[in-house]
Amino acid sequence: MAGEDERAAARAGVAIRELREVGEFQQVYRLFDEIWHPKPANVPASVELMAGFAHSGNYVAGAFAEGVLVGASVGFLAAGGTLHSHVTGAIIGRGVGYALKLHQRAWARERGLERITWTFDPLVRRNARFNLVKLGARPEEYLTDFYGVMADAINEGDASDRLLAVWPVAGATDAEDGRSGPAYPLVREGADGRPVVSGGGGPVLTVGTPRDVERLRREHPEAARAWRTAVRETLGAAMAAGGRVAGFTERGEYVVIVNQLFHRCYGSL
Repeated sequence: MAGEDERAAARAGVAIRELREVGEFQQVYRLFDEIWHPKPANVPASVELMAGFAHSGNYVAGAFAEGVLVGASVGFLAAGGTLHSHVTGAIIGRGVGYALKLHQRAWARERGLERITWTFDPLVRRNARFNLVKLGARPEEYLTDFYGVMADAINEGDASDRLLAVWPVAGATDAEDGRSGPAYPLVREGADGRPVVSGGGGPVLTVGTPRDVERLRREHPEAARAWRTAVRETLGAAMAAGGRVAGFTERGEYVVIVNQLFHRCYGSL
């Protein structure tokens, strides 16, 4: 009987397997270049790095549709029974990314690992929804400007703040939006597309995200920077004070359970 990862791959119309050959790593390099258009000093994963990872027992896998590479993922073993997924890229809208993540989880399970971690930009709404709702991962840490300056077509011109997502290997993939009661909007999107930060509220807060931060970076960079600051100073502060991200709503909001320490640090809420 096919496993969940195999069924997801079949639905996406791909075959997923580990990669071993230099020619395969070169295909991944070209795919990532098409997705991120990075400058030479900022490639997500070099051919040499992928070769070294694969040879030393780490995770390098590709998804193929009729022999053409349409998605790939590169990860490495980390402390605490963890696979850290360094970079995953796929054609959007076909379920390839989801199939890759399930393949990754099956790979980790076979090796007795306990969890998979990765980082993602908290401002990119579709990624947050995929990670928190589709997969059921949860952010455990807000990382300020984690990668420093990133020179590529998607991230250039913005600080590289990230959330560290944690996905238990044995856990369920189903996830709710995290709203078990009334929640106060701490950050919401204004009529002009810029963030509006509010004071007040209670133990459950929502932190909104822009509808398309990548477009904002291109067309309205000041608005994109305003979003970065607003989310850093609210979501980042709440998590630093022990707050827990419980889910992500259909409107693109993080649902955050906070405590009194956050209220004292942030101000009168």
